[in-house]
Amino acid sequence: MFMALCGVKGPRFLGPNVYPEAPDGGWGWLVAVAFFLVEVFTYGTIKSFGIFLQDLMEEFGETNTRISWIVSICVFVMTINGPLSSVLTSRFGFQLVVMTGGLLISLGTIATSFTCSINQMYITYGLLAGLGYCLTFLPTLTILSQYFTRRRALVTAVASTGESLSMFALAPAFSALRDHIGWRHTMAVIGTLQSTVIICGALLRPIVIKPRGTHKAENGRSSYKEGEALTTQENIEGRTEDLITNEKWHAQNTSCSLDNELTRGCVSNGDPKNADNNSVNEKTLLHKVAWSEIELKSMENNAAEIMEPEIGEEKKDNEKPGTQAEENEATDEKLSANNSKLLDFSILRERSFIFYSLFGLFATLGFFAPQLYIIELSVSRGVERDQATSMLSIMAVAEILGRFSIGWILTRKQLRKKKLLVLLACVLTMTVDLVGFTLVTEFYGLATCCVLYGFFMGTLACTHIPMLAEDDVVGIERMSSAAGVYVFIHSFAGLAGPPLGGALVDVTQNYGSAFYSCAVGMALGALFLGLVKPAKRGLLCRKTNSNHLEDMHERKEDPEEQSTAHNPHQRTDSAEE
Repeated sequence: MFMALCGVKGPRFLGPNVYPEAPDGGWGWLVAVAFFLVEVFTYGTIKSFGIFLQDLMEEFGETNTRISWIVSICVFVMTINGPLSSVLTSRFGFQLVVMTGGLLISLGTIATSFTCSINQMYITYGLLAGLGYCLTFLPTLTILSQYFTRRRALVTAVASTGESLSMFALAPAFSALRDHIGWRHTMAVIGTLQSTVIICGALLRPIVIKPRGTHKAENGRSSYKEGEALTTQENIEGRTEDLITNEKWHAQNTSCSLDNELTRGCVSNGDPKNADNNSVNEKTLLHKVAWSEIELKSMENNAAEIMEPEIGEEKKDNEKPGTQAEENEATDEKLSANNSKLLDFSILRERSFIFYSLFGLFATLGFFAPQLYIIELSVSRGVERDQATSMLSIMAVAEILGRFSIGWILTRKQLRKKKLLVLLACVLTMTVDLVGFTLVTEFYGLATCCVLYGFFMGTLACTHIPMLAEDDVVGIERMSSAAGVYVFIHSFAGLAGPPLGGALVDVTQNYGSAFYSCAVGMALGALFLGLVKPAKRGLLCRKTNSNHLEDMHERKEDPEEQSTAHNPHQRTDSAEE
C-alpha cells in the first residue's frame, strides 16, 4: 500500500504467462489452488466468526446486536471497496495487490486479539481486515476467470468450495482450540494462518494472450528472407561448382589438345601453313580459358553481392545484443498501455450490465438473512433447539453439492450458450423455496427447504460474479472493472438485508416475515436477470437510438460526406459550381 500511495509500480515476482489463447489449465491450476485457499481464509473465516460470539459478549459485556456489527462492517468494507480493488489491480497487478491484502488480513486479525473494546474491533477486524478481504478475493477470482474459458464454471465452482469446507474443517478445530487456549490466542493463530494468502498472491502470474497469427506474421518475413537467401546461395554455389568443374575439364582438354597441336606442329614437315594454323588455334584456346575465368569471377562477385545484405543484418544483430530485449520491453509497454484505464466506467453505459447489477442488488437481500434467522424460525415452529442448529449444517452440505453440480452443468456443451437461462432457473427455484419456508411447520419440511436453499445458494454464490466474464453480460476483457462496480452496488443490499429482515420480525412478531422479504428481493432479481440477454442484443434499445447508430455507421462508410462536413468552404464552392 505504501508503494501504491507513492506511485511506485509494483515488481513482478513471477513473470507473465504468454499463451495464444486461454490455456484451460497449465499454470491456471495453481491459480485455482490459490483461489481455494483465499476462499478458506476470507469467507470461510468470516462465517466461522460466530464461534467467538459468546466469548465476546462475556468479555466486554456487550449485546448480540453490537457484536454482530463487527461482521457486518467487515463484509460491507469488503464489498463496497470493489472498485478500489479493481483500480489497484489495474495499476499494480494481481500479485502485489493480493499480497498486500493478505498482509492486511493477517495484521487485522492478530490486532483483534489485543483489542480492549468492541469499538476497537470495528477498526481492526471490520475496517483493516475487511479491506484486506477486498484486496484478495476479487483479484484472485478475476485472474482465475482469465486462465479458463471452457472449464471456467467447473473450476470456479470447485475452487469456491473452500468457503464451505472451511466451515466443516476449521470451525470445529478453532472451537476446540479456543477451549484450550482462549479466544485471544485462537484469534492470533487464525491471523498467522491467514498469512498464507501472501504466498497465494505470489502465484497469480498475469496472463497475456497473443494469437498465433500475430506471432507467425512477425517471424514470417524474416524466415522468408532467410529462406530466399539460403536458396539463392545454394543455387549460386551449385552453379559455381558446376562451372568450375566444367571449365577445369575444358581447360584440361584444351591444354591437352593444345599440346597435341603443338606437338604435331613441331613434328610436322615444317609447313608454314600448319605453323600459322597452330598459332591461331593456340590463341583461340587461350582466349576461351581466359574468358571462362572472367565469367567464373563474375559469378562469384554476384553471389557475394546477393549475400552481403543478409550478412550485414547478421552483423547488426550481433553488434546489438540488446535489440530483442528492447523489443520485448516495448511490447510490455504496449500491453500496459492497453490497460491504462484503471477503472473502465464505460460499462455503466451498457444496459446488460445495469440489469445484471440490479439482479445482484436485489438477490443479495436473500443471501444472508435465511442463515441468520433459520434457527429461530425452526424453534418458533416447534422444533427442538438442538435439531434447529443442525439446519445450518444441512445448508452447508447442500451448498457444497450445489457448487459442484452447477460447475458440471455449465460445462456441458449443450448449455454453454445458455448459462444465463440456467442461472435464471436457479433464481426462480430459490424464490419458490424462500416462500416455502413460511408455509412448512415441522422438522422435515424445514429440512427439505434448507436442502433446496443450500443447493441453489451454492449455485448462485459461485457463478454470479464469474458470469460477468460471459459475452452476454460484459466479457472477459472488462471483467476486472465490472466485478469491482458490481460488488460495490450489491454491497448495500448485503448490509441492509439482515437489518431489514429483523425490522419486519420486530413489527410482525413472526420470523417468517424475514423470509418474505428475501423472496421478494429474489423475485425482483429474477426479473432483472431475465432482461440481461435481451438488453445485450439491443432488443430493449429505442428505435430512435438504433436509427441514430445506423446514420453514424453510414457516415463512417462515406468519406466524401465526412470531408464535406469538416470543410464547409469546399461545400459552398461545390454549391456555387
